[in-house]
Amino acid sequence: MRRPRPWVIVPGIWNSGPDHWQSLWQDERAADDVHGVVRIEPTSWSEPDPGDWTAAISRAVAASDEPPVLIAHSLGVLAVAGWLRDAGRAPIAGAFLVAPPDPLGPGYPGAAVGFTPPTGTGAAPVAPTGAGAVGAASPVAPLRMVVSDDDPYCSADRAVAFAGALGADVVRVGALGHVNVASGIGSWPAGRALLEDFERTL
Repeated sequence: MRRPRPWVIVPGIWNSGPDHWQSLWQDERAADDVHGVVRIEPTSWSEPDPGDWTAAISRAVAASDEPPVLIAHSLGVLAVAGWLRDAGRAPIAGAFLVAPPDPLGPGYPGAAVGFTPPTGTGAAPVAPTGAGAVGAASPVAPLRMVVSDDDPYCSADRAVAFAGALGADVVRVGALGHVNVASGIGSWPAGRALLEDFERTL
């Protein structure tokens, strides 16, 4: 059986706090010195700069001893989408993308205005809010998008459209809000099972 691939944790704006599932997963993985894990370290957590974040992803991927799995949440999903667009043939095993925000939505943080809806490599841009989803793109790496039905930062339809633009598989998880600490999911064991299922396909 193949040993687990290293992880690169890509949080959203303001980083993920100690009680966030990303941090809890990272702590658990870090306690196991056999399996690598690293979190991106941009300098612009509170006023995110897309170039800074994509550079941070590149550094974290380069620090992995083999192609890693990216685990992104919220704004981190948009950062990964931009990085994939620019990276071409991405040196990763895959990306697990959770609860993307909608840059055109009313709840989107003004500090993150530089980020745009996902397009994928060679894909048409996502249609404006209210328009239909675009056709699926060919992904540059295996991608899985986890979508909540009542995310205050992105409608489920928009999230599914983002997944289509990236060529990502979609998993709908019901009403989990923004899939964060406020969702009351703790370490999110159901999400960890989804990740493990995804990793088995890589």
